[in-house]
Amino acid sequence: MKQIIQDLKSGETMLIEVPAPQVRAGHVLIKTQYSLVSLGTERMLVEFGKANFLDKARQQPEKVKQVFEKIKTDGLQPTMEAVFRKLGEPLPLGYCNAGEVIAVGSDVTDIKVGDRVVSNGRHAEIVCVPKNLVAKIPDGVGYDEAAFTVIGAIALQGIRLVNPTFGETIVVTGLGLIGLMGAQLLLANGCNVIGLDFDPQKTALAESFGVKAITVTEGMNPVHLVESLTNGVGADGVLITASTKSNEVIAQAAKMSRKRGRIVLVGVIGLELQRADFYEKELSFQVSCSYGPGRYDDDYEQKGHDYPLPFVRWTEKRNFDAILNALANKRLDVQPLISEVVDLQDYGKIYGDIGKSRSIASLLKYPENTENGSNTVTLKSHNFSGQKGVLGVIGAGNFTNAVVLPSLKKANAQIKNIASANGLTGTLSAKKHGIASSTTNYHDILNDPDIDAVVITTRHGLHASQVIASLKAGKHVFVEKPLAVSFEELDAIEAAYQGSNKTLTVGFNRRFSPFIQDAKKQLGSGNTPMNVVATMNAGYIPAESWVHDMKSGGGRIIGEACHMIDLITYLTGSLVESVVMNALGPNPAENTDNACILLRYANGSQGVINYFSNGSKSYSKERVEVYSQNRTIVVDNFRKSSYYGFSKSGMSKTQDKGHNEQFNLFIERLRNGGAATIPFEEVMNTSRAAVACVHSMKEGKWVNLSEV
Repeated sequence: MKQIIQDLKSGETMLIEVPAPQVRAGHVLIKTQYSLVSLGTERMLVEFGKANFLDKARQQPEKVKQVFEKIKTDGLQPTMEAVFRKLGEPLPLGYCNAGEVIAVGSDVTDIKVGDRVVSNGRHAEIVCVPKNLVAKIPDGVGYDEAAFTVIGAIALQGIRLVNPTFGETIVVTGLGLIGLMGAQLLLANGCNVIGLDFDPQKTALAESFGVKAITVTEGMNPVHLVESLTNGVGADGVLITASTKSNEVIAQAAKMSRKRGRIVLVGVIGLELQRADFYEKELSFQVSCSYGPGRYDDDYEQKGHDYPLPFVRWTEKRNFDAILNALANKRLDVQPLISEVVDLQDYGKIYGDIGKSRSIASLLKYPENTENGSNTVTLKSHNFSGQKGVLGVIGAGNFTNAVVLPSLKKANAQIKNIASANGLTGTLSAKKHGIASSTTNYHDILNDPDIDAVVITTRHGLHASQVIASLKAGKHVFVEKPLAVSFEELDAIEAAYQGSNKTLTVGFNRRFSPFIQDAKKQLGSGNTPMNVVATMNAGYIPAESWVHDMKSGGGRIIGEACHMIDLITYLTGSLVESVVMNALGPNPAENTDNACILLRYANGSQGVINYFSNGSKSYSKERVEVYSQNRTIVVDNFRKSSYYGFSKSGMSKTQDKGHNEQFNLFIERLRNGGAATIPFEEVMNTSRAAVACVHSMKEGKWVNLSEV
């Protein structure tokens, strides 16, 4: 299928071929008929892409600050590689989609195949959208009209925050698409509407709807105009849908408001507020969040948990329904807003000069004879038959593109296919790294006889099932940490491994770092007990992130601290016997990213892991200290090591956490045979110890691994 993307590095807007997505649980698969180009948002992305690096930096000063912080901890070269890699990741465009349902996932009961629906799907021939972001189109509303639903919901949510009552005067500042739809909705609500814009075409259109529209010209004072139209009272509310960097818009909104008036921002403007403007009138100011309650809430959007209607009357989806109802009852008329309808293959007519476009609404029309799409796209022909060590990669997220694929490329790995849920990320990764095919169905990889091994880099909660499926398919497996997020999953993996005759490797890369390899060499091969203290200054991750979800992410201890458990196991040359963990705060069982772990090893060694998210970003992210036989080794952020009591002082080089060596060894053993790079016994011991840490914290006691 075809999809429109924006290259942030070159500024080019492209229509590319990608695999069609597969329907997922709680999702709906939609064949697109029309999609609406959001000229405001998409113009901003296109213009950002076309800007040079200096202008890009000026537009995002907060990002620049983050870059300098990363340079302090990780060094210049890794930081600049990360920056250029991020800029090299094209973005999918679009969020106003109307089409026909061609498949529904499990847990979807109110939508069926054949329904006409709207969603916030991309500009793509087929989209897969969570059920709470999909609404049915009523009879009598065409696909072209329905494509305005999401934009209409943005306007509607802003109006709900203004909370207008019948007869009030509301000013709409900015008569673009959102402003024009918002003005109509306010009229339908019984309000007197004053519209302000610089474009006479837009004000004329607003007047045709019944708005008192004013074309703002140089030297004109909009505040005086509003005062004159309200008999000196001022506006009851101001809905700002304009887009400008100027602070003048918010200042004028305050001055034209009556005492205790309401101002709601939907657009993007300068926000240097003058206290006096708001203080003297006791004005309220609020920023509207997109389509309404539920937006950016993973539980609502991705997991399908609705808010109870008696307590949250208007959610995203219910706002969609309200707009569709207004279209069906002709209280909202979008036909006059359509400036152009362009076939998908002619998308360049819209995007070619989008920065100068005076269109109000541009629609993309999709081919009527579009098939349901193939889940695989071949990017280059290559015969893999008879080759050893051919890989399939499952997952195409940030870490995969930043670390895994570049490391595999350096190891001269042969990758036949890469799977991603949406198809786009996998296809872009395949093009960049010379992978032959891209798919949205990872079972294509498991069923391919040319592929010897699978590299799994998906979200943590998927690892166990995909590892088991890969082993049962007769593939060697490399899975990014963690191996699993529960004891039950680990038991199932162990059973699958024992009956597979294949190798299973987990991405515990730190042991392969040259700093750790040299430290191990200096410590010698004796079995003398030692103390190892590992500190991870992990940094804060918002509570709503999937990483904290115990089902999909497993939490940060299982997902990240496992690195240090494996590292200490490697240095001590022993297995963990028991663990205990305590976390910060009065309710430690609820805090899994500020914790201290104590590990007891079979040979008497002790390991301490401090995993903190409340430290300074300017301090090293990782630090390892080894105390043994009156000697000490300190490894600082895998950039420098210091030796005390040894014949050498240590080493210093570019940060190296062992990823390249890890994959070199993995590929070498796939081709030439041999055991996994990490013994299976150690893989399981580390994985069980990580899960046991969380159980220890919840139970408030030591956990013996022999008992779990």
